[in-house]
Amino acid sequence: MDSRIGARTLASALGGWRTRTPTYEALADGIRLLCLDNRIPANTALPAERELAVTLGLSRATVAAAYRSLRDSGHIESTRGSGSVTLPQVRRGTGRVFDDGDGIDLQQASPAAWPGLAGIIAEVGADAASLVGRPGYDIVGSSELRTAIADRYTMRGLPTAPDEILVTNGGQHAIHLVTSALLRPGTTALLETPTYPHATEAIKATGARVTGTPVTVEDGWDLDRAVQAFRRARPTLAYLMPWFQNPTGRSMTTADAATFRAAADGAGTVLVIDETTAELSIDGDTPAALDFGPRAVRIGSLGKTVWGGLRVGWVRAERAFVRRLVASRPRRDLGTAEFEQAVATRLVRSMHEILPQRAELLGRGRDAAVAALREMAPTWSVPVPRGGVSLWVGLDAPRSGGLVLAARREGVLLSAGPRFSVDGGYDGHLRLPFTAPAEQIRQAVAVLARVWPEVTGRTALHPVEEREAVAAIV
Repeated sequence: MDSRIGARTLASALGGWRTRTPTYEALADGIRLLCLDNRIPANTALPAERELAVTLGLSRATVAAAYRSLRDSGHIESTRGSGSVTLPQVRRGTGRVFDDGDGIDLQQASPAAWPGLAGIIAEVGADAASLVGRPGYDIVGSSELRTAIADRYTMRGLPTAPDEILVTNGGQHAIHLVTSALLRPGTTALLETPTYPHATEAIKATGARVTGTPVTVEDGWDLDRAVQAFRRARPTLAYLMPWFQNPTGRSMTTADAATFRAAADGAGTVLVIDETTAELSIDGDTPAALDFGPRAVRIGSLGKTVWGGLRVGWVRAERAFVRRLVASRPRRDLGTAEFEQAVATRLVRSMHEILPQRAELLGRGRDAAVAALREMAPTWSVPVPRGGVSLWVGLDAPRSGGLVLAARREGVLLSAGPRFSVDGGYDGHLRLPFTAPAEQIRQAVAVLARVWPEVTGRTALHPVEEREAVAAIV
């Protein structure tokens, strides 16, 4: 057992869990979703049956039946004297159709590989003789790749030298390195909410406290509340996604960035800028060259722009901080593979070819998702982001968790709104990635529309059926 979750904390995390009957299965489903989303990590002790029953206002028999259902489905194990403990869960896919062809996994917003990637890998492989005489991995990053990344920053309006770049094993690895260097128990981190859930997990793993500042599809960042949060919490670190924010799709203005920079300077906060979606414009917009100041730490990767399977990312920061990361890195890993770095160097130099093709792919997916949702779920709020990888859909009832579980039973895997929360909420939202092929997106939306009345307890006609019924009456 690694940790324990109390009854009140579990009740809060469950949110609107009463989405089906019998009640014990609805409760079991709610806990399953928390386990699948990793909001309850593996090896966590659940509350005792009697304690949870009192907190939720249920009979002990109902909670006991829910735990029995969780044992039967492999989500927990119970032993006399130790209680019930959650088990590790295997995530089924990579954002594509399952291997058996029986479902669609949209939990990860990862587009298919850029079509030219295989050719570049082949070219690097043909030149492998120049690589195999080296150690095979590099703790700082090859000079060629760091120069290519630095040149791209300079071209975008941020003059950068190669020694201000550290190459990492993907964007997630970069987040872990940066947060581990800056945070410790007792410090505070400020995050947007909703936000990228793996960043939240990385920050919480340091033992730091977490506080949120809101961002919405309609209004973007709440600057007044952000400034108040900096003044009140004096955070050590603030993690932001200023371009095509995940999951809302919003981008900051120069005024937004100036406000965050001033607030961070006043509080002595290091701004950590996640740029992994920064260049994923769909409608031809050039991302604004936002100024977050010289102390800002920027994180990038090739996961979204090229392929999630190419584990190459980077940190752009002041030289002293880069040296600090390099000194701490051997405790976690021995460096980034040189073959992948050689591939990445050519890719970074080819972004002028890659990004227009990415925009076309993501544009088809976005337009398919928007059209399908407006046709099949007309009462939901459907944004049209100008870039990024997903829609932050507003549901017409706070039943995101129930919808995700109902869709899962039909072979469509998604993440519920609360997965992206820092401090609770978002049961009325659903993140729908548009990185899959258009037909698969339409199939997924059809499933969501079909199960939604079941989840909300409503009886509803499909919009097409409703129009036909009205026409027949007329």
